[in-house]
Amino acid sequence: MSEFALRLKEVMDKKDLKQVDVLKLCESLGEQEGTKIGKSHLSQYLSGKTEPRRDILKLLANALEVDIAWLAGDTVETETINENQEENKMRTFKKSTKLDNVLYDVRGPVVEEANRMEEAGMHILKLNIGNPAPFGFRTPEEVVYDMRQQLTDCEGYSDSKGLFAARKAIMQYAQIKHIPNVGINDIYTGNGVSELINLCMQALLDDGDEILIPSPDYPLWTATATLAGGKAVHYICDEQSDWYPDIEDIKKKINHRTKAIVLINPNNPTGALYPKEVLEQIVNVAREHQLIIFSDEIYDRLVMDGEEHISIASLAPDLFCVTFSGLSKSHMIAGFRIGWMILSGNKEMAKDYIEGINMLSNMRLCSNVPAQSIVQTALGGHQSVNSYIVPGGRIYEQREYVYNTLKEIPGVSLVKPKAAFYAFPKLDIKKFNILDDEKFALDFLKEKKVLIVHGGGFNWKQPDHFRIVYLPRVEVLSESIGKLADFLEHYRQ
Repeated sequence: MSEFALRLKEVMDKKDLKQVDVLKLCESLGEQEGTKIGKSHLSQYLSGKTEPRRDILKLLANALEVDIAWLAGDTVETETINENQEENKMRTFKKSTKLDNVLYDVRGPVVEEANRMEEAGMHILKLNIGNPAPFGFRTPEEVVYDMRQQLTDCEGYSDSKGLFAARKAIMQYAQIKHIPNVGINDIYTGNGVSELINLCMQALLDDGDEILIPSPDYPLWTATATLAGGKAVHYICDEQSDWYPDIEDIKKKINHRTKAIVLINPNNPTGALYPKEVLEQIVNVAREHQLIIFSDEIYDRLVMDGEEHISIASLAPDLFCVTFSGLSKSHMIAGFRIGWMILSGNKEMAKDYIEGINMLSNMRLCSNVPAQSIVQTALGGHQSVNSYIVPGGRIYEQREYVYNTLKEIPGVSLVKPKAAFYAFPKLDIKKFNILDDEKFALDFLKEKKVLIVHGGGFNWKQPDHFRIVYLPRVEVLSESIGKLADFLEHYRQ
């Protein structure tokens, strides 16, 4: 462990400070200096994985009222190091400051602890990532067969936007979803939706530009917007209203710097599905302020209870919309990395932006060609996912089990998910005295060897939620939820 990590821990122990106390001390000082420390960053500093840059080190030293050189681990004053010593010092390389406020806790410190525990020989029940393959979901045989047959034709680059046949199938899918004004050149394939989200943020945002993103969100949206130099402004999704977006909160957070609004529908992590009337309200707000609409619809074929998914782009022919989807979830092929985005509506208002998208799309040459080769088969053939999401199907029955058992645990409540394969339960923080939800997830992992993601990992500000994946079979879910119930019987922070 680094000298800095040891001294940081030493001063926290002496002052009887927890991580949440240090963050609060830094928050007030940081606002004055324009510097911010996240929970994940502080955890990484204490574990010795990373060291802070100079301005963060100064903020910590001021907040803890210690000498900055001592906290840094210096044994002599920096000014007294002579030129020969300076020449002999090993050069070190730190990550870019662009990453200072970028967080992705779905694979963050708690997951790293789980990996260490596994390396030590422990078995961890992983309920943290929506990856179907480890839970026994198989790719449709027809899809695998078609990829094998076409492999020898997929050895070269494709067009930067993707294979014609793949894009034609996606265009026809857009027509089924009633997405207006879409041609073959408005379709871009990507190495999963994740790549395309990053591409869109890099092409759009200048320093200081703002983009509205839901809270809770899929954290990649906030991370890529921040990395691009923009400011993620989180609008609230209301748990009391089935996790629908709070329209009034959206309106309050729009200003002259706001360029776009992000919608995640069906939602990850809540499993919410937005009805037409909610989508129309969002379109009206976007129309009034001439915002771009980005709609993440990767779970649009995983909708239960007879509900229907509506693409928001179908309601906004006069606005510029970008709709994201793919096969990772609906066809259980997350590792194939095949997603797409569809540009629709009023493209005249985004001509220059589209040039930027094309530039970045060309720079990455193309997406995974073998994976593109099965898009036509996957979208046009038998949709095996349909058997999973009806009564008797695995995803439906596992959703039912998770909902019915979680809500029976004292101190836990849950809005029933309508789509995807996630649940976002709420904890009674007064009952459990929870001040730090990451600590809750870490304590649960260490004691019960079950891995979940704390609500803060989805940019939810209160320490009162966590996300679990209900992809495992009922027997595994039963074991995991049983462990949670046992844990919460005695847990207090």
